[in-house]
Amino acid sequence: MAVAALVLGIVSIVFAVMGLGLPLGFICGVVGIVMGIMGKKDIRNAGMAKAGFICSIVGTVLSVFAFVACSACVGTFGLAGSLL
Repeated sequence: MAVAALVLGIVSIVFAVMGLGLPLGFICGVVGIVMGIMGKKDIRNAGMAKAGFICSIVGTVLSVFAFVACSACVGTFGLAGSLL
């Protein structure tokens, strides 16, 4: 579980930064958060699960922020186009 959480967290950050897979970044981040919580129960991999949990939170927040920013840009361009 810990390795999966870490991989999903890293993938969600990459998708959020690239901007192409914002919904995929959000989904990977949420699944990574759940896997990180479940992975913390195993004492041997608790550190890796915590890192995956944190990366997943960062990726999810970045995905939401990028989605809101993209939506604002599209709305602004639509408004500017209607004024012309």
